[in-house]
Amino acid sequence: MGHILVFAEQRDGKLKRVALEALGAARQLAADAQVLAILIGEHTAALTQTLTARGADKVYLIDDAGFSHYSSEGYGRAVADIAKKEEATLILMGATALGKDLGPKVAAKLGGPFAGDCIALETDSEGKITATRPMYGGKIISTVKCRTATYQVATLRPNVFPVNDPDDTKESLVENIAPLPDLSSVKAVIKEVLASANTKVELTEADIIVSGGRGLKAPENFSIIEALADALGAAVGASRAAVDAGWKPHSYQVGLTGKTVSPSLYIACGVSGAIQHQAGMSSSKYIVAINKDPNAPIFKIANYGIVGDLFEIVPLLTEAVKKIKNE
Repeated sequence: MGHILVFAEQRDGKLKRVALEALGAARQLAADAQVLAILIGEHTAALTQTLTARGADKVYLIDDAGFSHYSSEGYGRAVADIAKKEEATLILMGATALGKDLGPKVAAKLGGPFAGDCIALETDSEGKITATRPMYGGKIISTVKCRTATYQVATLRPNVFPVNDPDDTKESLVENIAPLPDLSSVKAVIKEVLASANTKVELTEADIIVSGGRGLKAPENFSIIEALADALGAAVGASRAAVDAGWKPHSYQVGLTGKTVSPSLYIACGVSGAIQHQAGMSSSKYIVAINKDPNAPIFKIANYGIVGDLFEIVPLLTEAVKKIKNE
């Protein structure tokens, strides 16, 4: 396999975990090939050492005010230009909202194959990748193989691939990209990003998620699962039914029309587990279901199930977690 290029996504000067996971996947596939990273944004130079320590042999850097906000065209040109310069056989990035937009753009610019939302990657002796990815809302798992080993682009589902242990002794090799990609012909420019005031753990980054569904009966009862989430240091999610009822904003929704998550632990409280919801969380490492209906679909995919009243069970779990943490 030739060089592997990783797009290192960052937000507000902090690397997304999936960027480090992409470096981990690249190192597993690289063998003797170089693993390169590209970092784009403003005030991001300090992040290059982290990328080096986590597996990058070289980091290409754009640290410029013109790239402070994501631009599909601008970022796409930058990544494609470096891929061409290094003749990269594989370009990896996270299957985040940004990555789902950028990945196909880069593949189109390079004329290479694209595989999205991958949960496993393998490579053959010719450098062609075979990707494993869910399809049709997670109803089937497909295996697709690229026909060419040139400019293959893949996005990786967050929280699936391991992160390399840091090697802080590795010397950082950084190259500033110059000249910068021309943004004068970019048709859409982001002038401002208004972030929500929510300081809770981001769903797609969370290692533990506690979700609530229609079984909570009322929006104020979300406080019950929020207390458990606080005790666990977890993110809070919601089913489509809870979001449609106006109990939580759409940003909390897990499922086919919401966010796809892959935490180590997913606790579903009062969530029936319709196929739409399963499509967004079935790749979780461990699934715990709490529901008073023993025939709820969620139990079919759960590793552990509790049939009972969540209003009794969840507070007991919260107290148990607090007790263990205080011991």
